Amino acid sequence: MASTLAPATRETAVAPKAAARRASRARRTAVAWLFLAPFAVVFVVYTAIPTVAALGLSLTDIRGADLRTPFAVDFTGVENYVRLFQDDTFVRDLLNTGLFVAVGVPLTMVTGFVLALALNSGVRRLRGLFRTVFFAPVVTNVVAAALIWQYAFHTDGTVNKVLGAVGLAGPNWLDDPNLAMPVVVLLGVWRNFGTAMVLFLAGLQAVPQDVYEAAALDGAGRWRQLRHITLPLLLPTTLMVSVLLTVFYLQVFDEPYLLTGGGPLGSTESVALYTYRQFGAGEFGMSSAASFVTLVLVMVVSVVQFRLLRSRT
Repeated sequence: MASTLAPATRETAVAPKAAARRASRARRTAVAWLFLAPFAVVFVVYTAIPTVAALGLSLTDIRGADLRTPFAVDFTGVENYVRLFQDDTFVRDLLNTGLFVAVGVPLTMVTGFVLALALNSGVRRLRGLFRTVFFAPVVTNVVAAALIWQYAFHTDGTVNKVLGAVGLAGPNWLDDPNLAMPVVVLLGVWRNFGTAMVLFLAGLQAVPQDVYEAAALDGAGRWRQLRHITLPLLLPTTLMVSVLLTVFYLQVFDEPYLLTGGGPLGSTESVALYTYRQFGAGEFGMSSAASFVTLVLVMVVSVVQFRLLRSRT
């Protein structure tokens, strides 16, 4: 009789424990969703719904005159995308954006890495002061920064006065189609190298010192330590910095808009600026299509960077 009741007794004892575990798991899930709810609501209202709406607008011929009857517009499929790539202005702005990425990303990364390396191992005194000074452009108001750069690169500005002091005639930086782009890129580098520096500095401080000590005992100099220890161990940080900077330069807007207005002759106009102008002109369908082209570019470039660098980490 005792042998037949024992399994039932064990099941009776196990059942409340299983129910308690399920209840505990349900409470943890509910608490997790409670913490996620504010972000989820903000994401859905301000990101997901506008993104879907913009995708829908990009497939229609909606213009500013259609705002009173937005549901009366015609579905045009991919016509706006075809018009985009037949527009010489958009193609030029696409190439300008590619130039921003091709020059701005490596220049910003190298500047940030060199400064992080100096702060991590070279600078012993006033390290906090240097770190603050180098990071200051990141938190400086971009409008104020653009005004300062406009004055500095004006024909009578600081840069040309410095060149004049050494006997060189300064050019008209911001009105020359060949010189305006380098100035705008430099402003972008100046505003972003502080972010790269902080991230690289965090990565450098995470590298174990005993690895360097072991390498030094084996006779490795600073250059070999940099090539065979620092750079390989910084690959995860490098991946993150490159993705962040690429996304920034693909969407660059403030620097060309505030410094040159996209000129001269459109030489500094980016895709983001093109999208803004189309929206201002009431071409909502074209503007939405241009923004989705930017989104696709961001996704493709980010995936390529992850595949190239992640396999080495």
